[in-house]
Amino acid sequence: MKKALLLTIFWVASIYVANSQSYSTQKYDQVSVKTEKYLNSLEMDIYQSDQDSLDNRPLLIYVHGGGFSGGQRNEPDIVAFCEKMAKRGIVTVSISYSLTMKGKSFGCNQAAKNKLETFRIAANEVTAATNYLLERKAELRINHENIVLSGSSAGAEAVIHAVYLEEALGNLPVDFKYGGLVSMAGAISDIDLITKETAIPMQFFHGTCDELVPYGNDPHHFCSETDPGYLMLYGAGAIIEKLGNINQPYYLITACNGDHTWASIPFRKKLDEIAEFIEKDVVQGKFRQVREVIGSDGSCDLVEAPDLCRSSD
Repeated sequence: MKKALLLTIFWVASIYVANSQSYSTQKYDQVSVKTEKYLNSLEMDIYQSDQDSLDNRPLLIYVHGGGFSGGQRNEPDIVAFCEKMAKRGIVTVSISYSLTMKGKSFGCNQAAKNKLETFRIAANEVTAATNYLLERKAELRINHENIVLSGSSAGAEAVIHAVYLEEALGNLPVDFKYGGLVSMAGAISDIDLITKETAIPMQFFHGTCDELVPYGNDPHHFCSETDPGYLMLYGAGAIIEKLGNINQPYYLITACNGDHTWASIPFRKKLDEIAEFIEKDVVQGKFRQVREVIGSDGSCDLVEAPDLCRSSD
């Protein structure tokens, strides 16, 4: 009886240690990277520290930006980001995906239906990459409940749609659900896809004066209704309003008057905030509705400043 009790205590203590793991600082000084193919000729780079012997590690999947026409998974700033996150104990993967708009415009002269098809293709490839990693979860020692998608600009649009498009989710096990999502200047094309049943913890970085991907509810690239590329998108401001209305968690960092450079600022300068989100909102499962505001001395003629920016003046 005493032996069984001790085993139970050990088991509970082990779970507590795993769930209380901190990712706030660097733990390891060495990182290895392995490149693998996950779908046809598409590749991914898997970053982890050989010094990290823990099991049930969180997994962060990063999808680069570039308007679905450019960008690479192994750009220097992205490599640095992946290495730094892996040194904190977070297995980090940067993936390639089909650049369906390569050599083409993704602006107002590109038909809206083609933009939606681009989102769909990229979302399917993101979930295919996820499934590839799920099949190797024992080898990678990852916790399938703590898989977080992240992306910048086009990559952020890809991961948001990967979480909410039913077709993309069909690539995954029926009982699987992402642990969280980090969007860096991203948006969704249909906000009704986000419901109390489908919502997951999400962190957003977005500038209110983003000229390409709207912070609120506005057309992509702010195209006019007569343009072929007129497509309404819902950015961070609109999404967290929806999440608030259905009482779901969110972590919003708003850059007042910030432009589209906020697609890259987070993976270069906001690693602590991303690690905090993964630790508290995903691994520990805390329910939080966080709004942080970064003020600016600049002005914006594109859209009216949201209330949280006016109140911060």
